[in-house]
Amino acid sequence: MADVLENLRQARARIDAACSRAGRDTTEVELLPVSKTHPDAAVRRAAGAGYRRFGENRPQEVARRAAELADLDLSWVAIGRVQTNKAKLIAEHAAELQSLDSVALGEALERRLDALGRTLPVLVQVNTSGEAAKAGFRPEDTPAAVATLRACPHLEVRGLMTMAAHTTDRDAIRSSFACLRDLRDRLRDVYGPEFGALSMGMSGDFELAVEEGATCVRLGSVIFGTRPAQA
Repeated sequence: MADVLENLRQARARIDAACSRAGRDTTEVELLPVSKTHPDAAVRRAAGAGYRRFGENRPQEVARRAAELADLDLSWVAIGRVQTNKAKLIAEHAAELQSLDSVALGEALERRLDALGRTLPVLVQVNTSGEAAKAGFRPEDTPAAVATLRACPHLEVRGLMTMAAHTTDRDAIRSSFACLRDLRDRLRDVYGPEFGALSMGMSGDFELAVEEGATCVRLGSVIFGTRPAQA
């Protein structure tokens, strides 16, 4: 198992240094450990360092982790693509969904949440790179989508999420993040300070994301090591 505690310490130090370079308060940026496919023991080790929110890609894993690690009182953040037929798992077990990428999914969640009598914080996923393989709304379609999703009383639409361009070109990566920040700023002018979340940045690019305004970075391999092969 990777040295999770030391990796968390080093990643947090890198986040704080990026905040310093950008003139930001370090408390503005959450480090969200992404436990995808890693053993429960690794999550327990991170929880021992005080982390209480963890990211998971698959709805089934959100549900399983919530049950298997219930003794730790953790919160599970869904960050991967969710099919509408898995909305029930998210509505029942997730503390937040950061990858709301369609109105249809929002409506499916709304029905499930209404039946459960609970609300769910969500971030709207935006495809800022324009890459066909990536999910999310086009930037130009996002304002209308946000307006529609905010009309769902059981969804708390708190901001935006993106994945950067899949490239080694740092300028292109930075541009993806800057696009999301600018879009968030415009929408925050409409909806107020509660629409402020910017989830962007992963293990390979999170320092650039922090410099461009991220409020949450999603870190997997840099914390837990290379993901085990799935069966």
